[in-house]
Amino acid sequence: MLYSVKVVSRNDNTMLNMCDSELLGKTISDGKVVMKINENYYHDQFVEEEEAKELLKKSNNINLVGNETISLSLKLGIGSQQSVKLIDNVPFLIIIKM
Repeated sequence: MLYSVKVVSRNDNTMLNMCDSELLGKTISDGKVVMKINENYYHDQFVEEEEAKELLKKSNNINLVGNETISLSLKLGIGSQQSVKLIDNVPFLIIIKM
């Protein structure tokens, strides 16, 4: 499984935007909310699972979209199932580490 990631670092903060690679370029909607999973926001490179794990561990602000991506994060204890939301049956999760 490849994950699409974009990392933005400023000062002591690292923001990770990551999604399942097959979602890249798609738009999802539930009638009220529209989310564009575009390359400008979610893609700088493709990474394998081990690198994705390391990025999840070291990032402060995390935006995740997709079943595989969120499953990986939850397995690491990063985020909670109760915080996962669905748009058009696609899960997304925002995590801010304090």
